[in-house]
Amino acid sequence: MMTVITRVKLAQGAEAEWDQAMRERLESTDGKPGWIRGQLLTPEQGNGRVIVGTWESQDDWKAWHEDETFQETRQRMEGLQEGPDEMEWFEVVTEGRESARA
Repeated sequence: MMTVITRVKLAQGAEAEWDQAMRERLESTDGKPGWIRGQLLTPEQGNGRVIVGTWESQDDWKAWHEDETFQETRQRMEGLQEGPDEMEWFEVVTEGRESARA
Protein backbone atom coordinates (compact mmCIF):
# COMPACT_ATOMS: atom_id res chain seq x y z
CA MET A 1 0.00 0.00 0.00
CA MET A 2 1.32 3.43 -0.98
CA THR A 3 0.38 6.96 0.07
CA VAL A 4 1.12 10.02 -2.03
CA ILE A 5 1.27 13.45 -0.40
CA THR A 6 0.76 16.34 -2.81
CA ARG A 7 1.26 19.98 -1.82
CA VAL A 8 -0.33 22.71 -3.92
CA LYS A 9 -0.11 26.51 -3.74
CA LEU A 10 -3.32 28.16 -4.94
CA ALA A 11 -3.76 31.51 -6.63
CA GLN A 12 -5.38 34.10 -4.38
CA GLY A 13 -9.17 33.86 -4.63
CA ALA A 14 -9.14 30.47 -6.40
CA GLU A 15 -9.69 28.34 -3.31
CA ALA A 16 -13.44 27.61 -3.65
CA GLU A 17 -13.25 26.72 -7.35
CA TRP A 18 -10.14 24.55 -6.87
CA ASP A 19 -11.70 22.77 -3.86
CA GLN A 20 -14.84 21.97 -5.88
CA ALA A 21 -12.79 20.49 -8.71
CA MET A 22 -10.83 18.42 -6.17
CA ARG A 23 -14.06 17.13 -4.62
CA GLU A 24 -15.19 16.00 -8.08
CA ARG A 25 -11.83 14.35 -8.66
CA LEU A 26 -11.97 12.45 -5.37
CA GLU A 27 -15.55 11.37 -6.05
CA SER A 28 -14.38 9.92 -9.38
CA THR A 29 -12.10 7.46 -7.55
CA ASP A 30 -15.08 5.40 -6.36
CA GLY A 31 -14.65 1.89 -7.71
CA LYS A 32 -11.27 2.57 -9.34
CA PRO A 33 -8.86 -0.36 -9.09
CA GLY A 34 -6.41 0.09 -6.22
CA TRP A 35 -8.12 3.10 -4.63
CA ILE A 36 -8.21 3.02 -0.83
CA ARG A 37 -8.88 6.55 0.46
CA GLY A 38 -8.07 10.24 0.14
CA GLN A 39 -8.19 13.49 2.04
CA LEU A 40 -8.04 17.14 1.08
CA LEU A 41 -6.41 19.22 3.81
CA THR A 42 -6.29 22.98 4.23
CA PRO A 43 -3.73 24.68 6.46
CA GLU A 44 -4.79 26.86 9.34
CA GLN A 45 -3.05 29.75 7.57
CA GLY A 46 -2.33 30.39 3.91
CA ASN A 47 -4.06 29.30 0.73
CA GLY A 48 -2.24 26.06 -0.01
CA ARG A 49 -3.70 22.57 -0.03
CA VAL A 50 -2.40 19.11 0.81
CA ILE A 51 -3.87 16.02 -0.80
CA VAL A 52 -3.33 12.63 0.83
CA GLY A 53 -4.15 9.68 -1.40
CA THR A 54 -3.69 6.02 -0.55
CA TRP A 55 -3.54 3.39 -3.27
CA GLU A 56 -2.63 -0.28 -3.50
CA SER A 57 0.18 0.68 -5.90
CA GLN A 58 1.67 3.57 -7.86
CA ASP A 59 0.57 1.78 -11.04
CA ASP A 60 -3.08 2.02 -9.91
CA TRP A 61 -2.57 5.75 -9.24
CA LYS A 62 -1.00 6.22 -12.69
CA ALA A 63 -3.88 4.39 -14.40
CA TRP A 64 -6.38 6.71 -12.66
CA HIS A 65 -4.67 9.65 -14.36
CA GLU A 66 -6.10 8.41 -17.66
CA ASP A 67 -9.65 8.77 -16.29
CA GLU A 68 -11.83 11.34 -18.08
CA THR A 69 -12.82 13.13 -14.85
CA PHE A 70 -9.21 13.30 -13.73
CA GLN A 71 -8.15 14.84 -17.03
CA GLU A 72 -10.99 17.39 -16.99
CA THR A 73 -10.33 18.46 -13.40
CA ARG A 74 -6.59 18.66 -14.06
CA GLN A 75 -7.17 21.28 -16.75
CA ARG A 76 -9.42 23.33 -14.47
CA MET A 77 -7.17 23.08 -11.42
CA GLU A 78 -3.85 23.88 -13.11
CA GLY A 79 -5.13 27.33 -14.06
CA LEU A 80 -5.94 28.01 -10.40
CA GLN A 81 -2.53 27.08 -8.99
CA GLU A 82 0.68 29.00 -8.50
CA GLY A 83 3.40 26.69 -9.73
CA PRO A 84 3.58 22.92 -10.03
CA ASP A 85 2.44 20.34 -7.48
CA GLU A 86 5.02 18.96 -5.06
CA MET A 87 4.58 15.19 -4.62
CA GLU A 88 6.18 12.64 -2.35
CA TRP A 89 5.43 8.90 -2.12
CA PHE A 90 5.46 6.81 1.05
CA GLU A 91 5.05 3.09 1.63
CA VAL A 92 2.47 2.47 4.35
CA VAL A 93 4.10 0.45 7.11
CA THR A 94 1.18 0.46 9.54
CA GLU A 95 -1.91 2.51 10.24
CA GLY A 96 -4.34 3.06 13.09
CA ARG A 97 -8.08 3.59 12.84
CA GLU A 98 -10.89 4.18 15.25
CA SER A 99 -12.48 0.82 15.93
CA ALA A 100 -16.11 0.29 14.99
CA ARG A 101 -18.52 1.10 17.78
CA ALA A 102 -21.46 -1.10 18.66
